[in-house]
Amino acid sequence: MVAATVAIGFLSMSVWAHHMFTVGMSAQGNTFFVLTTMAISVPTGIKIFNWLATMWGGKILFKTPMLFAIGFLFQFLIAGLTGIMLSSAPFNWHLSGSYFVVAHFHYVIVGGILFALFGAFYYWFPKMSGKMYNETLGRWHFWLFLIGFHLTFDFMHIPGLLGMPRRIYTYEPGRGWDTWNLIVTVGVVFQALGVLVFVYNLLWSYFRGETAGSDPWDAWTLEWSTSSPPPAYNFGTIPTVRSRRPLWDLKHPEDPDWKYE
Repeated sequence: MVAATVAIGFLSMSVWAHHMFTVGMSAQGNTFFVLTTMAISVPTGIKIFNWLATMWGGKILFKTPMLFAIGFLFQFLIAGLTGIMLSSAPFNWHLSGSYFVVAHFHYVIVGGILFALFGAFYYWFPKMSGKMYNETLGRWHFWLFLIGFHLTFDFMHIPGLLGMPRRIYTYEPGRGWDTWNLIVTVGVVFQALGVLVFVYNLLWSYFRGETAGSDPWDAWTLEWSTSSPPPAYNFGTIPTVRSRRPLWDLKHPEDPDWKYE
């Protein structure tokens, strides 16, 4: 995983011109950026398989943070696949400046990054606030936002393939894009409702939610060994780390060979 992260950081410095296949670069320049863009999918694939293997080796609880994490994995995979499609210079030539590129980009930013951020926020909200979020509202947020995301950005690929250009605020009717744009707009409404549920959940949980306690997830990382929210000094004494699961070492000092079952 560390090597894959370093490889992505290194390769990312040499893929930027895959946005510029239509500006008149040389064939050699196009080929270089095609190859580097395709190559970056290899360490990215390593990350995805590692995340899946981590889930496979654990006991999955389908709480709101895990739902967003699973959504992230699936959508990040699709974003990578459309990225590989756009790495092909001839294919990119036809779709550059179209809504296909917009859909791909938002699959990365919203389907990948934002879903991961939502999952992280729900996971660490108890530690930050000392209160548990409302699980029912969290699930409403996830499903509304998931449905809205796929209505918007799945169907945005299609008018892009039909030639709808970006950076133009309106279009003449009858070009075959109207129905797809309507579906895309309906999806935005679902996403907005999901965000409103998220904000309401945070406010309601902060003022009226149940007390979280120091370790509501039965976690194994050290931030959950302090109170929620943590004191300003974090730890009274520097904790001793003997394994990748230091908090469980503290929970099970009598059983050095414990297993999570």
